Amino acid sequence: MQVYVDKPKCTGCDHCKDVCPVAVFEMIPITGDVNRDTAPEEMHWKGVNDPVVHEKFANAQDGHTHYTQKSVAVNGSACILCQACLIECEGECITIIDDNAVKYQSIYK
Repeated sequence: MQVYVDKPKCTGCDHCKDVCPVAVFEMIPITGDVNRDTAPEEMHWKGVNDPVVHEKFANAQDGHTHYTQKSVAVNGSACILCQACLIECEGECITIIDDNAVKYQSIYK
């Protein structure tokens, strides 16, 4: 199982970390090593948020921290494909590719 987080789209909301039953995700401050997972180069953090996602969630009042951290799939091989993160990801930034090469993409509820 491969799990990727598209860092420019990630709002840092903690939702993926909160719902994952097998601790796939870790929240890393944007000043830290947020690109230490196996995400493809185009999903790496380069200091710029996706403008469409940022506009939508910049002023969210949901009790979570936004835009000070990024989600990193530090334990993607532990993923059990429960898809809880895919449903809860407000930035629609999570991709899971299962062992049969089937791709799953987050779609915010």
